[in-house]
Amino acid sequence: MSVLVIGSGGREHALAWALAQEDRTTTPFCAPGNPGIASVATCLPCSPLDFDALAGEAVRREIALTIVGPEAPLAAGLVDAFAARGLRAFGPTRGAAAIESSKIFMKSLCRRYEIPTAQARTFSNVVPALAYIRQADRPLVVKADGLAAGKGVVMARSADEAAAAVEAMMAGRRFGDAGARVVVEEWLEGREVSVFGLSDGTHVAPLLPARDYKRLLDGDRGPNTGSMGGYAPAPAVDDAMLGRITDEVLEPAIWAMAQEGRPYRGVLFAGLMLTAAGPRVLEFNARFGDPEAQLLMPLLASGLRDAAEAALAGRVDRWTPRWHPGYTLCVTLCAAGYPERPRRGMPIDGIEAAQALPGVLVFHAGTAMRDGRLVVSGGRVLNVVAMGQTLEDARDRAYRAAALINFEGKTIRRDIGSDETVTHDVAHDVREVTQA
Repeated sequence: MSVLVIGSGGREHALAWALAQEDRTTTPFCAPGNPGIASVATCLPCSPLDFDALAGEAVRREIALTIVGPEAPLAAGLVDAFAARGLRAFGPTRGAAAIESSKIFMKSLCRRYEIPTAQARTFSNVVPALAYIRQADRPLVVKADGLAAGKGVVMARSADEAAAAVEAMMAGRRFGDAGARVVVEEWLEGREVSVFGLSDGTHVAPLLPARDYKRLLDGDRGPNTGSMGGYAPAPAVDDAMLGRITDEVLEPAIWAMAQEGRPYRGVLFAGLMLTAAGPRVLEFNARFGDPEAQLLMPLLASGLRDAAEAALAGRVDRWTPRWHPGYTLCVTLCAAGYPERPRRGMPIDGIEAAQALPGVLVFHAGTAMRDGRLVVSGGRVLNVVAMGQTLEDARDRAYRAAALINFEGKTIRRDIGSDETVTHDVAHDVREVTQA
């Protein structure tokens, strides 16, 4: 069965790689793909937002299943457009994708259905937003309402920082229309984790939890980025905590979306803060995370296609994910100037040597071919992912592999996974989740 992956980043490379591992007889397709994806899939020169061209390729190539990677085509209605043509696509509809495409909608949903989240105020005018910030006079988090490629969040430790963020988003239009409205919410303390749930619109099955590092610099300093790396599974989420997150966040969110007339089918990504009072939702995303997909795909033993089919067929309650033992850890190699003004065009060397190390995969995120050379073409350039029986083992392999890859201005965090010292065998960790 032919499968099409939509997108061109590290997440999509991981999804295409997983599909290729599952079925050695059928090469997946990817639109538009990248040079790394081309090693495991047939790349099609179609924009993820050109629904007519994508649907035409799906019909012409008899593609039975399309898996949507990034958020923009979901928010624009790719799944709806494909369904209107009788084509099967894995992911939420445009209405359901609003859980990510509008933070104001998400906060309202949590409030109406009592899903635990940070207290927040929403603003469509800069003047009352600034007045609120000055009156609050405490650390706050400022978020653009719409999609901003993972960069529309500012952790403001002072009123001045929060005010500057609001002015940049609302008056300066830093993120265009995405920042025309903002959410200003309380600063939560705790441990941040990512938990995913596979849903068919009624049932939800939790996947392995992960830990993502969004700040640019070691010690969680500097501006927010799309991501600098991460690891899975996250030891902070044991069986009991995963059950609590499922009961208090994932299942209520799926039920709430159904009540709103927006049944959610696909992968629901809950970005959470584990506070002293319990898990609190920071954000919902309407797809696999990046780099969480790069972390989960090498561990998923039961198959990506099987997961997608369970969601589309309405049988998630009868689907049980199986996982390989061990950990994965990702180090993201970024371009100089990322995230504000990444430099492009620098040649890349050393990928082959890195991939030759046992248990190492290199997923391309922002690369291109120029005059026969692989070069930097985006802010996040490569995801170096390593597998290990312990987190320390995976971390050591990932950093050894990352050191073998070179391009001018290479930027990485050197503390991915250092906040955990887990060395135990993971046989007792969350390996299977059985549905009641």
